Amino acid sequence: MKAIAIDGPAGAGKSTIARAVAQELQFIYVDTGALYRSIGLYAVRKGKDYTDGAQVTPLLPGIRLELKFVEGTQRVFLNGEDVSDLIRTPEIAMAASGVSAIPAVRDFLFDLQRDMAKEHNVVMDGRDIGTVVLPDADVKIFLTASPEARARRRFDEHAAKGEKVSYDDILRDVITRDYNDSHRAVAPLKQASDALLLDTTDMDLKESIQAVKDLVAGHLAARK
Repeated sequence: MKAIAIDGPAGAGKSTIARAVAQELQFIYVDTGALYRSIGLYAVRKGKDYTDGAQVTPLLPGIRLELKFVEGTQRVFLNGEDVSDLIRTPEIAMAASGVSAIPAVRDFLFDLQRDMAKEHNVVMDGRDIGTVVLPDADVKIFLTASPEARARRRFDEHAAKGEKVSYDDILRDVITRDYNDSHRAVAPLKQASDALLLDTTDMDLKESIQAVKDLVAGHLAARK
């Protein structure tokens, strides 16, 4: 089986790009961020402090996560409920960052992610895929962009949906998540030593997708 790991900070476009690359290669796309967001959503619904392992850990036995394709689109199910849209809010993004720093949560999802890679050709994105989850991935890419560029992209996404959000608030959230993700004690965000760095600050989405496709194709060809 082949595995492609795409890591990087929040808002770098990892999910959109990874999904496009997976479709091109006819690989399974594993959105690890959606899995953490789902646990964050569950914690919020239960009224728990999502940064407190003592409060979140007891919730894990009651969580069942599934990735399913529905009419050609990958959807995330939490205990049988499609939460794909509910997890895409700034509040749940922060909750995902909180629960991802809890060792028990990472252990809970670790086997699920590894099993997917054993059974399928996968494109997997996250914060520690190339460093922890799939250290032997065939291709590793660290995808990044400036905080300002990532905040602008998030702002435009919300605006396109008719949602009223503040660019300054989003930028502040992006910077906070960058700090939290890179300074957490467990599996912090960092570039794997053998990962290919791609900065998309000055690229649009189409250019970013093509750049990743080119990196993947060239690297896979070199390994044959």
